[in-house]
Amino acid sequence: MQNIMSRMRRCIDDYEMIAPGDKIAVGISGGKDSLVLLAGLAGLRRFYPNKFELQAVTIDLGMGMDFSPVEQFCRGIDVPYTVVKTQIKEVVFDVRREENPCSLCARMRKGAINDASIAAGCNKIALGHHFDDAVETFIMNQVFEGRIGCFDPVTYMSRANITQIRPMLYMGENMIAAFAERENLPVVKNTCPADGETRREEIKKLLSELSEKYPDYKNKIFTAMQRLPLGNWAVKK
Repeated sequence: MQNIMSRMRRCIDDYEMIAPGDKIAVGISGGKDSLVLLAGLAGLRRFYPNKFELQAVTIDLGMGMDFSPVEQFCRGIDVPYTVVKTQIKEVVFDVRREENPCSLCARMRKGAINDASIAAGCNKIALGHHFDDAVETFIMNQVFEGRIGCFDPVTYMSRANITQIRPMLYMGENMIAAFAERENLPVVKNTCPADGETRREEIKKLLSELSEKYPDYKNKIFTAMQRLPLGNWAVKK
C-alpha cells in the first residue's frame, strides 16, 4: 500500500491535482484500476496536507453487474457510494448497434458521471487511467487517427465546470493488478459484449511485442510525452 500511495502522491504533487477543500468523485467501474484508485486516495486522505473529501460513483450501464461488494468495500473505508442506473448498454448495443461501441459508450458515461458528481457537490473527478493507458492512448491516436495526442493528467471541463484528475499515471497495470489481488479488492466481472475485442487491445498486444525487443520502450514514450510537453503533461513542480 505504501508504494501505491507514494506513487499516487508524487503524481498528484507533480500536476497539482488536489487543492485544500476539494470534494473528489472517484469513478468506480468495478474494475481493478478504479478500486485501487479509491483505496489509494482513501489512504492518502488520512495524511495528505491538502485536506479533501471523497465520493465514490458508479455509472451502471445496464449490463447486469452486481456492485454490492463494492458498496460493502466503500463502507469499510468510510467513503460514501452512489450507483447511477442508466440504459447506456441498451442505447449503444441494441438501439444504435455501434460498430465502434467504445466511443459512444465513453461519451455517455462521461456525461453521466459529470452529472452525478456535480449533484453530489464534487468539484473534481478522479479517473483510474494509469501509465499503460496513457502510452496506449498516445499510440492509438497515431495509428488510428494520424495525430499526436493523449488525455491530460488534469483536465478542466468548462461546460460542466468540473475538473478531471488522473492520480495513477505513475503506476503500471501489473503493479495495480498485483495490489488488487493481494488486497482481495472486490473486482466486479466485466460483462461488456465488446470486452477484449477493442482497438485498445490491438495496441496493447503491439506494445507487448515491441517491449519484448525494446524493454524500455513504454518508459521512453511516457518520458517523451512529459518532455515535449504534450498538452498539459509538463510537470509543474
